[in-house]
Amino acid sequence: MAFSRIVKAAMLATLAPLSGATSSQMEANPIRKVVTMLQAMQTKVTEEGEKSQELYEKFMCYCKSSTGDLSTSIQAAEDKIGELGPDIQGSEEKKLKTEEELKSDQEDREAAKVAMSEATALREREKAVYDKFMAESSTNLAALTKAIAAVEKGMSGGFLQTRSASVLRSILASSKDVMDTDRQELLAFLSAREGEQYAPQSGDITGILKTIKDEMFAEEQETMATEARAVKSYEELVAAKKKEVAAVSKAIEQKLGRISTLGVKIAEMKNDLGDSAQSLDEDKKFFAAMETNCASKTGIHEEEMKMRSQEIVALADTIKILNDDDALDLFKKTLSSASMSFVQVQ
Repeated sequence: MAFSRIVKAAMLATLAPLSGATSSQMEANPIRKVVTMLQAMQTKVTEEGEKSQELYEKFMCYCKSSTGDLSTSIQAAEDKIGELGPDIQGSEEKKLKTEEELKSDQEDREAAKVAMSEATALREREKAVYDKFMAESSTNLAALTKAIAAVEKGMSGGFLQTRSASVLRSILASSKDVMDTDRQELLAFLSAREGEQYAPQSGDITGILKTIKDEMFAEEQETMATEARAVKSYEELVAAKKKEVAAVSKAIEQKLGRISTLGVKIAEMKNDLGDSAQSLDEDKKFFAAMETNCASKTGIHEEEMKMRSQEIVALADTIKILNDDDALDLFKKTLSSASMSFVQVQ
């Protein structure tokens, strides 16, 4: 088919100008013109084939390199996604654990502050009780001292009119440590009218007063020692709790920093995961399109090569036939009988 089309085209191109030619012009070899034209066509088809092959090879090189790069990119994205999942999970678990530890530390710090507050309130109450006791003890001891001095000097009458005597009566009324017999004797002493002289009825008033004073003094000393121990215990507790609060506060600050860092890291990894998944999907789609296009191009190129090869063979066969001596005789005979009839028949 390719051969007949080429011959027909060549003959038409040659017969058209020769249909009105003279006999002298017909004596020249008109086949040469057709052969030259066919050779030019052959050269053009060959050059087009070479150019097409060059472009095809470049395209296939692009296909190979691009698909290779895409394969590498796809594998890298899949590896990255496979790593990001466990990394995100691990970071979230660390963040949750740190948050739980932070909550515990905050509770411990608050408990330490509450303990200090409660200890301070208790210390203030104990100090108020202590101060009241010491004020009363000082007044009582002073009254007893004056009473003892007055009795020893025989000046009890003047003493009984003083405020110290009233204090001594209050001591006897409230104290549970004084024996009833001693209490009665002292009350009798304190009830004597002015001008009456001290005349003991059952025991030495002075001795009773000194005993009461010694007991009250001993109680005062014990209370002072107890207060000192309470103050020391309070100060040690507050110092320990302050140290604990400082340590826990530092731990809380560190944990807040870790939680913040982990939160940012998790957000970045999740964004990276989303971007990587989107990029992977796009790369896979492009890779599939590349494979389809490259395969399609190969089929088209092979079909073009086949057709071009057929054209080159047809041109070569035509040139070979036209270069034969019999071709010129056949051409002249055909032209002399009827050139246009030849065209119509073909």
